[in-house]
Amino acid sequence: MPADLDEKTDRYEDLLAEALAAAEVTAPPDSPLGEAAAECEEMARSYLEDGRHFRDDDPVNALAAFSYGHAWLDAGARIGLFDVPEEGHLFTV
Repeated sequence: MPADLDEKTDRYEDLLAEALAAAEVTAPPDSPLGEAAAECEEMARSYLEDGRHFRDDDPVNALAAFSYGHAWLDAGARIGLFDVPEEGHLFTV
C-alpha cells in the first residue's frame, strides 16, 4: 500500500473518531430533529466500523467510508443538529 494512502486513511479514521466523540446532539431525542441527529450519528458510526473492517484488505474503500462518515457529521453540524467545536480541525462550521 502506498505510504500516502496509508497516512491519509489513518488521518481520516482519526478525524472521524474524534469528531464522533466531540459532537453533541442539540435537539431533544424524541423530536424530529433529535431523530435526524441520531440517524446522522448512526451513519457516521456505521461508516467508521465499515472503514475499520475494510482497513487491511481494501484501504481505498476504508478511506471512502471514513470520509463519508465524517460528511454525515459535518452536514449535521452545519444544519445545527450537533453542538461541535468551532475551532480546530474537526468540523467546517
